[in-house]
Amino acid sequence: MKLASFTVVSALALGAQAHFHLLYPAPRGEFVSAKEPDFCGGYPEATANRTAFPLSNGFFRIKQGHPDWAASVLISVKPDAKSFDDFKTSGNDVFLRYWANETQTGNFCVPLDVASMKIPGAVDGANVTIQVVLSGGDGQLYQCADLTLSDKVMLSADVQAACKNETDPTSGHGASSTSTAPGAASTGSSGNNGLGNLEHLPLLSALGAGVLGALVAVVSV
Repeated sequence: MKLASFTVVSALALGAQAHFHLLYPAPRGEFVSAKEPDFCGGYPEATANRTAFPLSNGFFRIKQGHPDWAASVLISVKPDAKSFDDFKTSGNDVFLRYWANETQTGNFCVPLDVASMKIPGAVDGANVTIQVVLSGGDGQLYQCADLTLSDKVMLSADVQAACKNETDPTSGHGASSTSTAPGAASTGSSGNNGLGNLEHLPLLSALGAGVLGALVAVVSV
């Protein structure tokens, strides 16, 4: 308990807003900084212009401007997800990708293999919504994308080419600017799991996830 409390206080001391942009798949609406703490970044209604998204070997891209952050991806199999509860089953979050942390800022392309998670309802032809959740020291921020899952869709060459990890050398952690393009093949590979320079990202332990939950509770008060 003492460890959790100390971690929360330290995280609160970071202070700066952890803005992030969901670059791919396309978010529900234009980025509005003040709405980031709201459900789906301030867009509660599903868009009619859904992204056709592969069941296997997909990925998501974000631009993140705050060091020392963690992110996860939730999924709702409801065709018109309108609330946080739509991303839960029996009161528990439905994770498409579990919490992982990173110290650097920049552009990140992270594998997102829907089929491997075996989530009921996340099948070929299903209209689903993913919600990328980011915590950077001042509460959680949200961006959503409405998708139609497909076991036949092929990512275009330009979408694959944009899948790069580029860290900011000025982020204060001694990082050098890098650029790696996992591409469709390496995204599903067993070597580095398509993470490029993110392959060191550890899954947060139960304690770490609990600390993040406590942080959100404190900030929300």
